[in-house]
Amino acid sequence: MIDLIDIRKVFNVGRPNEFRAVNGVTLSIEQGKISVLKGPSGSGKTTLLSMMGCMSRPTSGRIKVCGVKISGIAQDGDRAIEVTSLPERFLTEVRRKTFGFIFQQSNLIRGITVIENVMLPAYPYGAKHSDLRVRAMSLLKLFNISDHALHRAEWLSGGEAQRATIARALMNDPFAIIADEPTAHLDTKLSREFMEIVARLKEDGKTALIASHDPIVYESPVVDRVVSMRDGMLVPD
Repeated sequence: MIDLIDIRKVFNVGRPNEFRAVNGVTLSIEQGKISVLKGPSGSGKTTLLSMMGCMSRPTSGRIKVCGVKISGIAQDGDRAIEVTSLPERFLTEVRRKTFGFIFQQSNLIRGITVIENVMLPAYPYGAKHSDLRVRAMSLLKLFNISDHALHRAEWLSGGEAQRATIARALMNDPFAIIADEPTAHLDTKLSREFMEIVARLKEDGKTALIASHDPIVYESPVVDRVVSMRDGMLVPD
């Protein structure tokens, strides 16, 4: 689904404080699989994840994404699109159609309801508000938090906020879920609950890319592949 070819990400290029966050990574991610990027803080896994999700561009190298259709670009069937050279307006469309994002913090918007938070990613498509509300409510029911749909986001507990975040990530029915340290602020029980949700997503055919140094995540039986990183490079386990 995603191919990375000799990806490098360098910050402050040519300056005394130049830093190579990712250094020559070549990697293929299979569709319908759960892949975990494992490594200590500063290993480059979050930077690599952001490039895989088209949130940032590599300094050099190529990234190809398969299975997404982009308005205004002629495509030959389902062939992969090289996204590294796409203009930002096309890259935004790839992000919206292909990926759902889950971060360390829930990033729910305070002051609005839970269901409004879940609906947010779908607004740019111009669908009817009533249809979006039905879709959002069905996702909240799926994760057993529909009773909180009309509550303000800041009233949720940590576990409830995480489930609302997952519902929001699924609002546009993305091909893949990208999660950056999703259990960093969860206790053991909630971390295991998160991996149970990941297992359900896998059963539904979703692809998941997770960056984590939490053994509850990378040792989970639902994970298909663990990729270890250190100093911006892939290392053998």
